[in-house]
Amino acid sequence: MRACSTQVAKLVETLNGKGMKAEAMRFPARDTAIGKIIDSYLKNAQDLSDHAVHLLFSANRWELNSTIRDKLMQGTTLVVDRYAYSGACFTHAKGIDLDWCKAPDAGLPQPDLVLFLDLDIEKSKKRGAFGSERYEKEEFQKKVRRCFLEWADRDPCFTVIDADASIEAVTDALMKQVLPTLDKVKNEPVGDLYSNEKKPQ
Repeated sequence: MRACSTQVAKLVETLNGKGMKAEAMRFPARDTAIGKIIDSYLKNAQDLSDHAVHLLFSANRWELNSTIRDKLMQGTTLVVDRYAYSGACFTHAKGIDLDWCKAPDAGLPQPDLVLFLDLDIEKSKKRGAFGSERYEKEEFQKKVRRCFLEWADRDPCFTVIDADASIEAVTDALMKQVLPTLDKVKNEPVGDLYSNEKKPQ
């Protein structure tokens, strides 16, 4: 299991243990109609153009837009393993303009906090079945990591967490960010992703 997936499960468990209603969600959601196409692509069973597959990833998130908003309105905290930022960075790493990458996701629910678990690529390769899917290539992952770190430098919603520690230590570091954020936003409406940014021409 990837480190991020492990921490999502730990966060949900910890929040539920504190009496907070929390659920995990993961993208791509491979069990939807669009998700099944993406799954085939990621497993190298079929090829798609970079632009087309990016739009499919976005459409996969839009498939669950109503579900996300309904759960948030019901007071459920969603801990999401990969979201629009991930989609934008992965496609941008292929050399495609970042504004173009972001545009299809504009209007999706805005997360209150983005936690980037940063781990050097050499250490990441030693964890799990690295290399088993299309995007798990060293040079490409370096480009994706660079995009995330540059985004984190300019976006106050981002927090970078050093993932080169024990599972428990990383969970503690995440919770130090999550709990104050939940307290801060508990009475605020769900925002729209990128709504405060200048839209590309």
